[in-house]
Amino acid sequence: MTNIEIILTIVSLVLLIIAGFFAVQKKDLIHAVIATSVISLVLSLMFYLLQAPDVALTEAAIGIALSTIIFIITVRNTKRFEDK
Repeated sequence: MTNIEIILTIVSLVLLIIAGFFAVQKKDLIHAVIATSVISLVLSLMFYLLQAPDVALTEAAIGIALSTIIFIITVRNTKRFEDK
């Protein structure tokens, strides 16, 4: 691995930790869904850096696009009772 790849890997791992913490701590479900889509985006980048482009494309298509759309539609169609 080159120095750029090592730096990108470390930055990606930090972003994964931050997005995971954000997804767990947010009370608004839409924000949590957006954080999980960021996790999928960073994982897609990680798979590409690990030289697995087929897995990266699959993660991008399913993890970012399909899952996020399904979660947002589900959250929008349900009643949300949250303490403010």
